[in-house]
Amino acid sequence: MATKKESYTGADIQVLEGLEPVRKRPAMYIGGTDSTGYHHLLWEIVDNSVDEVINGFASLIEVTLHKGGKSITVVDNGRGIPVDMMPKHKKPAVEVILTTLHAGGKFEQGNYIHSGGLHGVGSSVVNALTSKLLIEIKKDGKRHVQSYARGKATSPLKVEGPARGTGTSITFEPDAEIFGEKQKFDAALVRERLEAKSYLHKGMTVVWKDETATPAVSETFKHDGGIAEYLTKVVSERQKPIVPAGSTPFYFARDNEVRLEVSLAWTEATDEHIRSYVNGIPTNLGGTHEAGLRAAIVKAMRNYIETHGLTPKGVSLTAEDIREGITAILSVYVVEPQFQGQTKGRLNNPETTAQVDGAVRPVLEKWFNDNKSIAEALLARIILAARAREASRAASAAISRKSAVSHRLNLPGKLADCSSTDPASSELFIVEGDSAGGSAKQGRDRRTQAILPLRGKVLNAEQASTDKVATNKELQDIVSALGCGIGSDFDITKLRYGRVFLLMDADSDGHHIATLLLTFFYRHLRPLIEAGAVHIAQPPLYRVDIGKETYWALDEPDRDRIIREKARGNAKPNIMRFKGLGEMTADELKQTTLDAKNRISLRVTIDNALETDRIINDLMGKDVSARYKFITEQAGEVQELDV
Repeated sequence: MATKKESYTGADIQVLEGLEPVRKRPAMYIGGTDSTGYHHLLWEIVDNSVDEVINGFASLIEVTLHKGGKSITVVDNGRGIPVDMMPKHKKPAVEVILTTLHAGGKFEQGNYIHSGGLHGVGSSVVNALTSKLLIEIKKDGKRHVQSYARGKATSPLKVEGPARGTGTSITFEPDAEIFGEKQKFDAALVRERLEAKSYLHKGMTVVWKDETATPAVSETFKHDGGIAEYLTKVVSERQKPIVPAGSTPFYFARDNEVRLEVSLAWTEATDEHIRSYVNGIPTNLGGTHEAGLRAAIVKAMRNYIETHGLTPKGVSLTAEDIREGITAILSVYVVEPQFQGQTKGRLNNPETTAQVDGAVRPVLEKWFNDNKSIAEALLARIILAARAREASRAASAAISRKSAVSHRLNLPGKLADCSSTDPASSELFIVEGDSAGGSAKQGRDRRTQAILPLRGKVLNAEQASTDKVATNKELQDIVSALGCGIGSDFDITKLRYGRVFLLMDADSDGHHIATLLLTFFYRHLRPLIEAGAVHIAQPPLYRVDIGKETYWALDEPDRDRIIREKARGNAKPNIMRFKGLGEMTADELKQTTLDAKNRISLRVTIDNALETDRIINDLMGKDVSARYKFITEQAGEVQELDV
C-alpha cells in the first residue's frame, strides 16, 4: 500500500532523461498501450517513408509482417536518414534522431514542403517503446547498420559493405513490457491502411508482405486513379448505391495555395461518411478541413437552389438534410499543420476551413449547373430527407394515432422490417453499427425478424430533457419502429413487435450502448420491460473448432469449459475471438444469435423498482459524486479494466 509522504523538497523532483518520459508515460505520445497505440508505432514509421514520397524523393514503400506477428519491417527508396556525425552531440545524425525527442528534419521547410511528421518525436518514440530495432540505411554507395533496444543504441553505426541506390529500412518489435505479451499486429488492419495510402498518393507503389499467413502473402498496391478510385471502392464496401443511379461522382484537385484533392457522391445511406487526410495522415476525428468541405457542400447546393428558384414549399432544408448520404474522400496538404495531439487525429488549423470552402464551393456549384439532371435528383433526395426529419420530430404524436399497418409508411429508412404484421410473432433487433446491421439483415428470418441498426452511442436519457429525448434521431427511430408511442402517448396495444432484442458487441462500448438503451427503455418505455418484451442478446465471444465440430463460447470461462470437456486425444482446438459483431458472417450471426432454436438471451426484469431507480440515477445521472463513491468502493473487485 502506498504511503503519503509529508515532506516535499527538491529531492522529490525527478528529471527524466533521454527517452525515459516516453517509457514512463507512453499514452502521452501514442494515445495508449492498447491495440491502437501498438499500431501507432507502425504508422509513425510508415508516415516517415510516405513523407519522402510526398516530397518527390521516393516512389516505393515495402512493409513486411514477420512470422509471429510481432516484428515488422518498413523499407523505402528515399534519400536515406542522414548518417554523418553531428559535432555538438558527438553522434551520427541517425542516432540523434532515434534517441532524442524533438530531433528531426521537418522543422525547416527546405527539407520537406509537406509532412505528416512535425514534432521530431515519431521515430524516437517508436525506438523508446520497442524491445529491439534495427535500422539499415543505403546512402553514398554504402550500407549503414545500427541496432537499438528500448530507446538506446546497442551497437555503433557500422558500414557493412556497398549498396546500390538509397533508402531506409527499419525493423522493430514493440516492447512486451509496455504493451503486454499478447499484442500483435493486425494483418488485415495494416493491409487496409497501406492500400488506402496507395490511393492517396498517385504514382506510389506499396508492397505488402504478410509472413503470418499460410501460405505467405505478397501484394502490390498502386492506384493511379487516386481518391476518385478510392471513393468508388468505399461506396462499394458500404453497399450504398450512388444517387442518382449511374451518375459519376464529383472530383476536384488543386495544386496551388492549399494543395487538395476531393471526391464525393450522394448515396442511399442515411448518414454522412467522410474520410479525411492531412499530408497523408488519416484524421479520424475530422477537423477544420472537414468543416470546410461540409460548408462548401451546403453553400453550393443552397446557391444552386436559390439561383434556379427551386426552394421547396412546406419544408425547411437544414445543413444535415443536404449532407445526408454524402460519402466523401478529402485529402489536403498543409505546410504547417496543427494537429490535436501526437496521434494526429484532428486538424486544428483555423485558416484551413475557409481555404477548403473557398476552393471547393465554386467548383461544386459549377458541377451542379453543368449536371442539372443530377443536381435535381439530389435535391429531390434532400427534400425527402428533410420531410423524413420533420416527420421523425413529431413521431411520438404520429405513432399513437396510426395503426401498425398504416404506420409502415413512416418507418425509419434504415429499418429492415419483417413481413409479419402480428406482434406476437414479430421481433425487433436493435443492432450496434451498420456493419453488424448488414450481417443481421442477411441472416434474419425476414418473415418475423426486423433489424434496426444504430450508429454510435445514443443519448443518455437520464441526463437529457424529455424534449431532447423526443427529438433525438436514434431514439426517435426506435420509438417510430416500435409504434407504441412514448410518454403520455404510450399505448402498448400498438406495439408492433412482441420481443425487442438489444444486440451489441461484447466489449465495453457495447455494454455502454446497451446500458444507455436500457436507461431509455426504463425511463420512457418502462411498460415494455414490465411486460417482459425487452431482451439482451448474448452473441458468442469465441468460436472453438475441435476436429470437425464447432462450438460457441459466450466468454472466457465458457471457452475454457468447452476445451476441457470436448478436446480429446490429439485434437487441437482452433480458437477465434470476435472483436465485434461486424466480424461475424451472416450465417454465424443467424446460427448463434438470431435463430430462436439456438440463441441465448437475457430477459430484462425489474425485481425491486426502488433499487433499480436508485442504481440508474447513480450510474447515469448528472450527479458524479455517486459514481465516484461507487468506483472507489468497488475498485478492489475489478479483475479486468477496459479504458
